Order: sequence, then structure tokens, then C-alpha cells
Amino acid sequence: MSDLRAELAESIDEAEWNWLAPHARRDSVIVVKPELELPDVAVAIANDNVALVQRWIEQDLIHKPYPTQLSDWNGELTKRFRALIVQPYVLIQETN
Repeated sequence: MSDLRAELAESIDEAEWNWLAPHARRDSVIVVKPELELPDVAVAIANDNVALVQRWIEQDLIHKPYPTQLSDWNGELTKRFRALIVQPYVLIQETN
């Protein structure tokens, strides 16, 4: 599992919202709060760890973009995010 995490960690990239927006329209974007590491979430999703993913959802640590977030980001197309693709999802974290 650590090999998968390392591989996923190396796949993290930066992306602007204008690149991510089409994925959001397909409902495939998942927002990851800064309390979690993108590779950890990616490993849980890739390994179908339903219990862990469900706990994060219940704690609001991962979620689909809220309408207010989509509105804000659509108004700032060059806003940057850390992004990691785990088919069929794109995990994103806001950058400061």
C-alpha cells in the first residue's frame, strides 16, 4: 500500500479552476479539506475503503464542491488547487 501512496503522492499537480471546472460539471470533483493528505484519501478511494471514506464524508473532511464554492471558483478561473486524479474522481485542495 505504501508504494501506491508514494506513486499517488508523486502524481499530485497544481491545476487552475478553468481546467477543473469540466470535471465539476461531470460531478467527479471531490474537495479534500487541508486536515487530510491527498495521497491518503486517494489510497482509501483506490482501495475501496468504504468505512474510512464514509467517516471522512460524515466529518465533512471530503465533499463534493458546495454551490457557493462553485460560484466563487467560477468567478476566479485562475484560482489554483492541488489536484490528484483517482479515476473516476479528481481530488482537489485549495492552495493559499
